[in-house]
Amino acid sequence: MKTSIQIGKVMGIPIKIHISFLLVLVLFPVIFANDAVFGFADVASTSLRYALALTLTILLFSCVLLHELGHSWVAMKYGIGIRSITLILLGGIAAMEEVPRDPRAEMRISIAGPLVSLTIGVLCYLAYLGLGIYDIVQISAISHISRFLWSIAYINIILFAFNLIPAFPMDGGRVLRAWYAGRMPYLQATRKAVNIGKMFAIVMGVLGLFASIWLILIAFFIYIGASEEKKYAEVSVTLEGISVRDLMTSEIAYVQDNLSISELLRLMFEKKHLGYPVVDQFTGKIVGIVTFTDIRSVPMSEHGNVLVREVMANNVSFIPEDADAMDALKMMSVENVGQLLVQDKGSITGIVSRTDLTRSIEVLGYRER
Repeated sequence: MKTSIQIGKVMGIPIKIHISFLLVLVLFPVIFANDAVFGFADVASTSLRYALALTLTILLFSCVLLHELGHSWVAMKYGIGIRSITLILLGGIAAMEEVPRDPRAEMRISIAGPLVSLTIGVLCYLAYLGLGIYDIVQISAISHISRFLWSIAYINIILFAFNLIPAFPMDGGRVLRAWYAGRMPYLQATRKAVNIGKMFAIVMGVLGLFASIWLILIAFFIYIGASEEKKYAEVSVTLEGISVRDLMTSEIAYVQDNLSISELLRLMFEKKHLGYPVVDQFTGKIVGIVTFTDIRSVPMSEHGNVLVREVMANNVSFIPEDADAMDALKMMSVENVGQLLVQDKGSITGIVSRTDLTRSIEVLGYRER
């Protein structure tokens, strides 16, 4: 996520916080400072009350991080890389490099996070019971620690139960998909799990109209997450077994960096492609990529004066021609580019664009349906 910043690494995994997490640091302390059940509404000192509430907020999201690390640790045991863990307003996201297609692996990875939450909840509750005797004598510090343990225990147990709701993008939705995938094709299993998740979201949203706006927000989050999971599964299954070599354009039209925008537009009209590698006019080396999007901001009156080198993108991405088409799509998304130059043994053999992939998904997906 481009709106996230990295704050460290754990187990070699970059830990990031999303910009929405800043709202957590404001909203949650206010909630906990004025809550008599989970928070510190009964603390007389305002500054101490909010300091304790902020500390509880940080502790709870540390538990969320441990939850995601639970997923990540099991995934890494199955050889699946973790690009990052990002803390957001409604929890955390562990970005795996691939979704496990082995139902047993997905089941174990999905259940690992909730089990971490349950373990934290149980241990904190036992510690809370152990400190209960000290509350009798009203030792202030012990009382605050006891309240921390109670809140962390209770909320982690709620997170355990909530995450096992059989709805994407909850862990329970992935557990349900894994169960279905052991009995039917992966895509069919995903569709069944997604439909169940959407039904849960609709019911939760209706209940939210009468109970809490938080339920409506969570229902919206679940519904959108389920839809995105379905799209991702359809794309990954559709492109399965397809290599970049199968989709690339072998005949590459290069343009020199001193070409004018007017000349480039004529070339685009002639070749019917909207993206071209740019080479240095003197050395012939590739120095960038220029697309139709790059030139749209140039006023028409300047098309004869502005050169390609002034509008081109300097970052050029390469991919092996035997790479999976899905890998190409992921690279385009991560690097935010529309074209990749294709290589074989160090030589440029073609170019593949986002449009090539989109058209292939549409055609192959129609055939699959």
